[in-house]
Amino acid sequence: MWMAPKHVYRMGKNQSTRLSDEDRQGYIAAVEKRGSDLPSNRWFQDNTREPIRDETLRDGLVRVGAVGLRPGLATTSSKGRYALQSAFAALFDPAFHDESLGTAVSRWQDQYLSAGALARVRLQQRSATAAQFRMLVTLPNGETRQMEAGPSSVITKAVVEVFASRFLKDPAALWISESGNKVIQRDDELAQTLGLKIESDKLLPDTILVDLAPSDPLIVFIEAVATAGEITETRRAGLLELITAAGFKASQVAFVTAFADRNSGAFKRAIPNLAWGSFAWCLSEPEHLIALDGTVPGGIRLLANFAGL
Repeated sequence: MWMAPKHVYRMGKNQSTRLSDEDRQGYIAAVEKRGSDLPSNRWFQDNTREPIRDETLRDGLVRVGAVGLRPGLATTSSKGRYALQSAFAALFDPAFHDESLGTAVSRWQDQYLSAGALARVRLQQRSATAAQFRMLVTLPNGETRQMEAGPSSVITKAVVEVFASRFLKDPAALWISESGNKVIQRDDELAQTLGLKIESDKLLPDTILVDLAPSDPLIVFIEAVATAGEITETRRAGLLELITAAGFKASQVAFVTAFADRNSGAFKRAIPNLAWGSFAWCLSEPEHLIALDGTVPGGIRLLANFAGL
């Protein structure tokens, strides 16, 4: 069963005496639930999470292969991602006594803590991370970038690879970022050519695409929403002010909030808050755009014309 640091720091004396599989599974499920009661006699406090995660797990047990990582889980997920490696877990068998335990520990150390074994573990972890925890995104110009796996990254990948080619005539990726404000694509040369200065800002969405086909290039701000962060009226106004201050006209700007599906909870929650004069797009129905018709003609009209609306 996959566990998180919170399963460690919320453990207490009473829980440690409950040895049945049912009790242990119940503990894991209870800790996963928000608002669950905390043991009054817990051994650690919440502020011990970082040392458990970083020093004990990431830099300790994971590094030597004693603990494995759950594949395909987004780095921002709160779900459990750690599990004891079976051979290491076997050392906790209560049937072991001093001599037999010492023999088993030595055998495990010989097999897993040799220089060659440690090197093999690190190579396996690196390959697993590249294959299962990252995804490859192909830009309109054919170049590729890697993104952390996760729901938002899946939507961003579809925006860059599907939305751009479907709704823009000559697309270019000016800016792409992911969770944690990590920038994976920044075309400073194109930005300089356009006379646009792009700096990290809380207003900026995940993706900025540019359609170079019109005589006045169209700049499209796109936010990928798996949970929250849609382009609201306030955010649209802030982005519009940012772009017009750089010398662009309102007619050169469009705003899109991208979702996985119209039936998703994120879409249903966000749709009442989307800015008038913006678009919504879902990767499950890539041929369609939802236009929130407003009083801002410019970029929204241009994009709508390209989309055949």
